[in-house]
This record gives sequence, structure tokens and C-alpha cells, in this order.
Amino acid sequence: MNLRLVPGLAFLLVLALVTAGCTQPESLSIGTPASTPVTVTTAATSSSPALPPDSATPEPTGTLPSYWSINVQAQSNGQAINPQIIITFRGGMGMNLIPRIELKVTRSDGIVETGEMDQPFSIGQSVTFAATTGYQDRAEAWAITPQGDLVKILDQYVPFRSYNS
Repeated sequence: MNLRLVPGLAFLLVLALVTAGCTQPESLSIGTPASTPVTVTTAATSSSPALPPDSATPEPTGTLPSYWSINVQAQSNGQAINPQIIITFRGGMGMNLIPRIELKVTRSDGIVETGEMDQPFSIGQSVTFAATTGYQDRAEAWAITPQGDLVKILDQYVPFRSYNS
């Protein structure tokens, strides 16, 4: 009698594993606050003179002291009709001390967009940029320290879609 249940349970287990590997959770998009400026510029000119010059590949990031540490995350929405890169503030010990975060997205078609996040920061606060469906869009973020120094905290390629992650 128990031998009849084994093939059915094995089939359900395999079905559950296949289904779990083929799905991707829906990303939570809080949206861009109305007061968040996003500036579109060409690769030749930059609207923020404080940011360093462009480079072709991501570079190493700096580290903030632990009492100023903050975390930002960049991800694609994965939608082919309206591809976007969403840079989200994820908190940190320095969220009340860092006055501003400068953001820059360099798309694979050469268009550069800049934006910023200003105090007061809230976990989940995000800025949305237009993206391409390629895998060479690059997101960068710099924290402005209380002394006014720029520290790069994020520099990575943001793929249009990420499989098996």
C-alpha cells in the first residue's frame, strides 16, 4: 500500500523543484519621489562637476567608516517594454549623517543620467532611471561625507535580466 504513494510523492517533489527553479520573485518598486531630480546628459558632458570623469568599466569602491556606512542597491526591473534601473537606499548606520548620495547611470547606448538622494533618507527610497535591454548598463553611487568628500559606494553593471539568481 505504501509503495503506491512513493511515485506520486516523487512526482510532486520533482514538480515543486522545477517550478521553484523557473520562477523569479516580483520586484517591489516603491517609485521615484516627485522631488527627486533626474538629469539626462550625453556622455561628453556631465551636469555634476563634482563627479569624477567617466570610465569604461566599473572600478573599485571606497569604504566609509562604520559610523557613516550606508547601503544602496541597483537592479533592473526586467521589463522589455519599459526597461528601468532602480537604485534603492537600504539603510545603514550613517543614514542620519550622510547629507546626500549622488547617482549616475551610464547606459550601453552612451547616454548618461544623473540623480541624487537627499536627507531625510528612508529605507526603500528609490530613484528610477531609463535603461536599455543590454547587459552593459552601469550604475554608480557616491556618498557625500559630512566633510564634503566623495566616496564611491556602488559601481556595477546592471544586467537587464538576471537568471538563476
